[in-house]
Amino acid sequence: MNSLFLKLAIAATVCTVLSSNPTVAQILPPMKKAERVDITKGPALEMARDDMAIIRWTTNNPGGTDVHFAVVQYGTDPEDLSQMAKSQIRLNRGHSETIFRVRMPGLKPQTTYYYKVTSTESTGKSDGVESPVNQFTTPGPGERISAAPQ
Repeated sequence: MNSLFLKLAIAATVCTVLSSNPTVAQILPPMKKAERVDITKGPALEMARDDMAIIRWTTNNPGGTDVHFAVVQYGTDPEDLSQMAKSQIRLNRGHSETIFRVRMPGLKPQTTYYYKVTSTESTGKSDGVESPVNQFTTPGPGERISAAPQ
């Protein structure tokens, strides 16, 4: 009789372990959305080569979905920012600020680019923040610009 109970206990334990799904337990509901999202630092050029640049900015934590996109709209005419680069990030719920960085590939050397930044939730819904238009000039072939983070 004792061996029957032991076998049943072992079988129940094995079934529980094999059928449990720890991933389900780790899915959290979306964070409360911030009442207002503000850019607190930047946007600024972090680094540029003759063919690419990285733009960086910081906002208060926007909340909402954990996955967000940093978006840079840019072009060589400040009235026509028709090109776009974006980067996926994951919010850290424990931090009050979020740092966004976007790599802009395919640029031309010694060219002035105008840009503005924004961010969106994974659903495409805007965080409600957009920078004014800024500018930078890519360096010549083989050169590099590195700016200290703000």
